[in-house]
Amino acid sequence: MTHPIIHPLAALLNPGVRELEISGIRRFSTLAAQYPDALSLTLGQPDFATPEHVKQAGCQAIADNHTVYTANAGLLKLRQAAADFVAARYDLHYDANTEVIITNGATQALDIALRTLLVPGSEVVLPGPVYPGYEPLVRLAGATPVFVDTRSSGFRLTAQALKQALTARTRCVLLPYPSNPTGTLLGTDELAEIAAVLAEREVFVVSDEIYSELVYTDSHHSLAQFANLRNSTVVINGLSKSHAMTGWRIGFTFAPPYITEQMLKVHQYSAACASSVSQYAALEALTHGQADAAPMREAYLQRRDLVCARLRAMGLPVTVPAGAFYVFPDISEFNLSSFAFAARLLAEVRLAVVPGAAFSPLGEGHVRISYAYAPEVLTAGMDRLESFLTRLRT
Repeated sequence: MTHPIIHPLAALLNPGVRELEISGIRRFSTLAAQYPDALSLTLGQPDFATPEHVKQAGCQAIADNHTVYTANAGLLKLRQAAADFVAARYDLHYDANTEVIITNGATQALDIALRTLLVPGSEVVLPGPVYPGYEPLVRLAGATPVFVDTRSSGFRLTAQALKQALTARTRCVLLPYPSNPTGTLLGTDELAEIAAVLAEREVFVVSDEIYSELVYTDSHHSLAQFANLRNSTVVINGLSKSHAMTGWRIGFTFAPPYITEQMLKVHQYSAACASSVSQYAALEALTHGQADAAPMREAYLQRRDLVCARLRAMGLPVTVPAGAFYVFPDISEFNLSSFAFAARLLAEVRLAVVPGAAFSPLGEGHVRISYAYAPEVLTAGMDRLESFLTRLRT
């Protein structure tokens, strides 16, 4: 076995970066790729194509030579379209000139928000289990993540639990709903209770609402709808999930001017602007594709019901997702770590899922299954899972 040669300058690299780990989601997807016959239910990537009219708008942008820098904050007409979209959908009202930035996906939006809001030594409260992409961004900003255990409350952050987690060092609360990995959602009453707690503190909120268009039976609500928190909240959204545009890399920040003008500096020096071609495609998505998410959402709902019914029939406890396209079944009965369970599942029946521990230590005892796959793929995956569980139980 060969070992990589460590360059003598490696020790001089930023220790904050060296200590980061590659996402457990990507690690397990890479592991699954070593099994050519494996069936993977790991990635949160829509299996739908970008809508045809959106693709054509991107092609037209190239034909029209819209291939140069835009304003740092993005095309004004796109910012206006984004502001109009969230106003109509979620009763969120922002000025396109001073309160909206177009970013390279929601990930970059999160990065510029956290680098603007945080200072070394500050704390960020997150509900766990939670998407693994947040903690590295928090740490790169010099801050410390504080995970709140939501396992006993249906994976929903409660006002009481939040209140207990707040300290003098708390600078920000990060709300990711609908949730990855659990698909849970906060209702208006729950948000109102959280808003009441935060209104008493000088704390920022980053609300990651990337799955807002994929809510099944309720309506999506934002903490920024509450007047007393509107001016301390950064709303993150984008088109990756709603319009199957993951590779186009278009995200949005919505925030009051005093935050936006500072975030724009970080955005300017880290990315200059989002892809011009992608921005024109996004403009088409938001102006003529407001209903594009509807058929995808209906398909995900049917897939959710298929997967949850199969999991329950197998005897795995599961919280039924209210949004997104993930389910997070409990596998604790088998007395295996989530990694050991997932590794054996892959090796023995060629099914790849994500170990729950990838979503913070509070995800241990679970695995994440993405149902952003065709029904026949999901059925085959559930068949393999069922055969594996039979082996474990005999």
